Amino acid sequence: MNELWVIVPAYNEEHGITATLEALAAQRDRDFTLVVVDNNSTDGTANVVSAFAAAHPDMRVELVTETQKGTGAASDTGMRHAIAAGAVRLARTDADCLPYPDWTARIDAAFDSGLRLVSGQLIPRTDEGVRWIDRTIIRVVLEVASTFGKLRPGNQDPRYLGPYVMTPGCNMAITAELYEAAGGFPRTAIEDLHEDRALVNAVRMLTTDYGLRRRVRVHASNRRVRAWGVRKTLAWYADHRYKPELVDIR
Repeated sequence: MNELWVIVPAYNEEHGITATLEALAAQRDRDFTLVVVDNNSTDGTANVVSAFAAAHPDMRVELVTETQKGTGAASDTGMRHAIAAGAVRLARTDADCLPYPDWTARIDAAFDSGLRLVSGQLIPRTDEGVRWIDRTIIRVVLEVASTFGKLRPGNQDPRYLGPYVMTPGCNMAITAELYEAAGGFPRTAIEDLHEDRALVNAVRMLTTDYGLRRRVRVHASNRRVRAWGVRKTLAWYADHRYKPELVDIR
């Protein structure tokens, strides 16, 4: 049984998930099992994944369903499905992201170096019609936010064993034993809680074996920027100070 399992939560991603699946199929290190968690989609997401799996019999692809809405709920279902099947190492990306070809190899290398939680680097996608200047602003703000996160009152607690490290849910990895010890992703909807921040803070109470690896990279979607603009998108990620009626941008 291979140790690494990749979890991809997906909700109504019929038109975009193929690019993510193809990026995973193009990994230089293909020794992993892929679990796509269909989060009760109302479109053809599950059919697209099933067709992709049939067309790539050399890949280990599993499709599971989680009816409770939420990236936290879907991700947790996928993680625990993998653990029950014997996974030792877990990685997550999202159905609108494009992992670099060396993504899984670098995740395994980070684990081999002693990390139990790996935080990766986000690089904005360039194929979504978002202006260069807006993509640049997002990259700069991400760096600022990463620094500010260490000082943010919500990330301060005397029980924490190490400093805060911004760990995006769409580019992270964790050992199965640490995932279970930390309680996993809270089973929440994205509009209620940033499940990735909650998980990393739970990890900080258990260990200092976590860290950022900038060469663990994915191209992340800018579709919220395209729909809302830079200012509102940043407000959304800053504790949901912007609360749109439509959260699931497609």
